[in-house]
Amino acid sequence: MRRPLQSPALVNAFFDSLRPDQSETAQTIHRAILAAAPQLRPEVKWGNLCYLNDGDNLLAVVLHKVNAHVQVFNGVMLVAEFPELEGAGKGMRHIKMRYRQPVNEQLIRELALASVQAWASSRRHAPRWGG
Repeated sequence: MRRPLQSPALVNAFFDSLRPDQSETAQTIHRAILAAAPQLRPEVKWGNLCYLNDGDNLLAVVLHKVNAHVQVFNGVMLVAEFPELEGAGKGMRHIKMRYRQPVNEQLIRELALASVQAWASSRRHAPRWGG
């Protein structure tokens, strides 16, 4: 089933709904992710700003009361390269950034690029059905 593309207005509405400190941090993260991986499509899912590559969730900006998380859906593949990643479980990891503190944009760009590369690598090594 095909999903209709989300309007950029919905992404803009996401930013408009945030407190000023949240908005500043979220927009800085947003710009850093798209600078590193402009092919990612931002979409609002589950009340968060998610970034999709070919329909697969790769990253998400999740806002909490005192900090923002950048969730990396394939983060378990990147832990060795990025010791800043936190979390446990099957695959997802995250990094935290406090509002009103400088965002490490270089780290966000490197993380986004590494996530896309890990995704591409996993797609190349996935078993092909019916062929």
